[in-house]
Amino acid sequence: MKKINIITVLIFSLISITNSICQDSKGSWVQLFNGKDLSGWTPKIKGYPAGENFGNTFRVENGIMKVSFDQYDTYDQRFGHLFYEKSYNHYIIRVEYRFVGEQCEGGPGWAIRNSGIMVHGQSPESMGLDQDFPVSIEVQLLGGNGKDERPTGNLCTPGTNVVMQDQLITRHCTNSGSQTYHGEQWVTAEVEVRGNELIKHFINGDLVLDYTKPQLDPKDADARKLIKGGELMLCEGTISLQAESHPVEFRKVEIKILE
Repeated sequence: MKKINIITVLIFSLISITNSICQDSKGSWVQLFNGKDLSGWTPKIKGYPAGENFGNTFRVENGIMKVSFDQYDTYDQRFGHLFYEKSYNHYIIRVEYRFVGEQCEGGPGWAIRNSGIMVHGQSPESMGLDQDFPVSIEVQLLGGNGKDERPTGNLCTPGTNVVMQDQLITRHCTNSGSQTYHGEQWVTAEVEVRGNELIKHFINGDLVLDYTKPQLDPKDADARKLIKGGELMLCEGTISLQAESHPVEFRKVEIKILE
């Protein structure tokens, strides 16, 4: 009897410890970027297969994840994205970013000091070789030009639509209510994603935009390839970071899983 009681106590102790660990991990921030290399991340650059990091576009230097174009002769519409290896549905993704240097020669005018966090995205392997952007919800990150207002944390919708105030929004981009961030200052962007129910954008802790019912756009050619059984609603997907011709740095990329 004494042996059985000891074993029983040990079993319940292990169960208690395991449950405690699971609860802690679900409510804690987990680093997706280890500060050393791109382990767990896959590049996809237009014109190249998934996994080929043309021009060493995505790299890690001095503990910073960098998007660089110093090995490009010209940008030539080579839009790039760096995908994390897992898909998620209910979570908060938080990044600290800043724009640096000058735009790559040949980059489009709208892409100056422009990057983004893509959520609810398709996998890099499912993208076409010459596809510009993954079908996804883009949290657009913009830097100011030193004089004009230019909000960040905006919404763009490559191959997708959302609902705002009970209306389907089909325009490509919607500005947030954020302030403008000029120069090379670090900015914190957070995206709260709750499946198909709600997505919120926060900049430096302030709520700047929210919407519901992210969904595939049946009028978009890339999105149509992902529609199965007529279902349009997006409930989960990949997370990726953009390379749109202007150098950008990320010193933190972390996630908190929500219930």
